[in-house]
Amino acid sequence: MAIVRTAPWPELRRRLPRLVFGLIFCGTGIAFQIQGDLGLGPWEVLHQGLSDRTGVPIGTVSILVGFVVLLGWIPLREKPGIGTLLNILVIGATTDVWLTFLPQPDPLWLRIVFMAMGPIGFGLGSGFYIGAGLGPGPRDGLMTGIAARGHSVRVVRTGIEVVALSLGWLLGGTVGIGTVVFALTIGPIVHRTLPWLGLPPLGDDPDPEDDPVTATGAE
Repeated sequence: MAIVRTAPWPELRRRLPRLVFGLIFCGTGIAFQIQGDLGLGPWEVLHQGLSDRTGVPIGTVSILVGFVVLLGWIPLREKPGIGTLLNILVIGATTDVWLTFLPQPDPLWLRIVFMAMGPIGFGLGSGFYIGAGLGPGPRDGLMTGIAARGHSVRVVRTGIEVVALSLGWLLGGTVGIGTVVFALTIGPIVHRTLPWLGLPPLGDDPDPEDDPVTATGAE
């Protein structure tokens, strides 16, 4: 599978910091939600279940699963970008780093705060990394690749999430109120943050005043 260089170097220098920053945000949110221990998003339930069964740190499991999912792109003829590989590596590594020193709180109110950090951190991070336009994550690419074969994106996404969640639950991953909160809020958060944090698509050269990012001084 060839890696597609998705932008010229000037654009990469502009977009890579946003990409990496967003992925770090995603990994941070995941780590906090893990420590809240009130339920995880579907893929993290799978990663946690595999981690519990193998003893491999959950972030490392996320990296390994990401590469396995990436193999599924081959028959779908999907082409990864640099953002695809960094998505796999940075989110998992960030999660493991945080979990080495992030405590697991006892008070319920603090566990709820930690749980809320999951969709908030992942949603904000997604706005940055998706908006960088340097390639989808492996799981998103699998979804769009299957959907491109004439299937509904909603049905494909739901099916993939249900499979990941079911396997993770069977393996002992934590399913709870946090799972429901993540599922119900991640879409709206990304929907709100992407126009604010995203850059124009590659190849566009809009007036800076029309750029929702540069116009607000976010860059």
